[in-house]
Amino acid sequence: MVKLRMRTKFLFSMLLISAALTCISLLLVRSSVQSQVRKGIVADLQNSVSTFQNFQRERELTLTRSAELLADLPNLRALMTTQHEATIQDASTSLWRLAGSDLFVLANRTGQVVALHTASDGFSREMAQQSLNSPLNLEGPQWWFGGHHLYQVFLKPIYFGPAGENRLLGFLVVGYDIDDGVASQVSRIAASQVAFCYGDTIVRSTLSPAQEAELSRHQLAVSSTGVAGPEQVQLGDEHFLATSLELAPGKSPSVRLSVLKSYDQATAFLDSLNRLLLALGLATMLAGSALVFFISTTFTRPLSNLVAGVRALGRGDFHYQLDARGGDEVAEVTAAFNRMRDSLLKTQQELLEAERLATIGRMASSISHDLRHSLAAIVANAEFLCESRLSSEQREDLYQEVRLAVNQMTELIDSLLEFSRTRESLRPTYGTIKDAVERVVHAIRARPDFHLVQITVTQSGNSAGWFDSRKLERALYNLILNACEAINGRLGRVEVEIRQAANGVEIRVADNGRGIPESIRDTLFEPFTSFGKENGTGLGLTVVQKIVQDHGGDVAVENTSDEGTIFVVTLPLASSAVTDAGGVKLPPPLVHTKRAPSE
Repeated sequence: MVKLRMRTKFLFSMLLISAALTCISLLLVRSSVQSQVRKGIVADLQNSVSTFQNFQRERELTLTRSAELLADLPNLRALMTTQHEATIQDASTSLWRLAGSDLFVLANRTGQVVALHTASDGFSREMAQQSLNSPLNLEGPQWWFGGHHLYQVFLKPIYFGPAGENRLLGFLVVGYDIDDGVASQVSRIAASQVAFCYGDTIVRSTLSPAQEAELSRHQLAVSSTGVAGPEQVQLGDEHFLATSLELAPGKSPSVRLSVLKSYDQATAFLDSLNRLLLALGLATMLAGSALVFFISTTFTRPLSNLVAGVRALGRGDFHYQLDARGGDEVAEVTAAFNRMRDSLLKTQQELLEAERLATIGRMASSISHDLRHSLAAIVANAEFLCESRLSSEQREDLYQEVRLAVNQMTELIDSLLEFSRTRESLRPTYGTIKDAVERVVHAIRARPDFHLVQITVTQSGNSAGWFDSRKLERALYNLILNACEAINGRLGRVEVEIRQAANGVEIRVADNGRGIPESIRDTLFEPFTSFGKENGTGLGLTVVQKIVQDHGGDVAVENTSDEGTIFVVTLPLASSAVTDAGGVKLPPPLVHTKRAPSE
């Protein structure tokens, strides 16, 4: 698990908060601006429709007056009285030019077209006749469509004499074409894209051909009031808000004007606004991070120093300098830590002194008991040797008893002296571990107590190297002796296995004894640790660990249970000898390893 420092947490928190606030601000601003832009576009569309309606009314009024004036001209009345179609067609050209309209039509009293003039080709007399045959509206404008031309027309009757006498000569029709010029003019007035539609046909528009095709497939809604509310339309890759104006309410097919305002163009500035807000957000994050870094450094430096002091205390350094100046909480904690550290140092010194005295007491008690036992045997047997009536065999037995007691005392003293010797006291010689183990096993088998114990020695791989054979044999003797003492004499079995390891030799000593008691498992290698031995000093395994560690190795309990115990000794032995200039084998330099606290 990754551990983050407090300053890093501050920085990450600031970055996350700044990023979250920036994103929320961007979303809120964008949403608000989009809402305002939509409202603005809707208002523009309504204004555009209103503007076009005003423009349309002015134009209708102009054309209505123009048609009324033309219908009252004497020369037009005189022309219509001829009832000759060719004459009327030719003579009406000047009148059409006088009207200045895109469409000029004259019809007789029966509604038959007798003259047609258009500013552009495509609208034929048959189309005019078909439009004229539809129900006529003499009061308002009409819409004629033909030849992909859409005309807004005004129809006026032509009378001979006063209109009240109702002597009808014919009809005058004038109109203007909804051409590209009109569409462009309306587009400029509305500041939008426009499209004039007749039914499902787009007659004129300011859209591109592709957008016209898209719009023709999309039917815009038309309200019963004539003006439809804005709806969103996608034409190609561009989004529009569109509204429709019914130009001829109630007429079928319908005539309508569609006004479309580009939503993408209106919101194009949002991209630059977003970039600006993003840049401001990043600048705010950087500035905030720098500020947080400065503030966090100011606040966390005392905490970092305190943490360093705690780590130094964990390493055993009670004199790490800590500055407790200031009046804030961190300074109070630092001062309290200094007091605690001083108190802990004093307590540790007292505990060490108490432990030292306790160790000396346990050692003195153990040594005095063992020495007193051996000395008592020596004194008693010495007194028996003073008897003159003893035979030679009796004197020999007493002598062996004295010698055994002296050897025990010597062994105890040697064990104590072993702790005062350093690793430099080793005298390495070249040999094999198996030979050393065989000598140890032979010595143990010579003891009467262990005649029935089965001790087997096996080897796999090479076990030759440099080691102090005397000390190593002593360590192995203690280890195998403990195994023999822990088993049943008749059913006991001790297996010593020697394996070649990657960097040396591994020695495994396994027995089928009763196992190590739970009460001493944690202090097994400490001095004076013994359990269930009447004459045990508690130094055997401690000496084993000391000698093995002096060789650069280690000893450990691999497994222990009611079925037996396995000790593992690892020794980093050199596999070949080093020779001097004269060819004499020299021991390789010992590997310096860290000494255990029990040494």
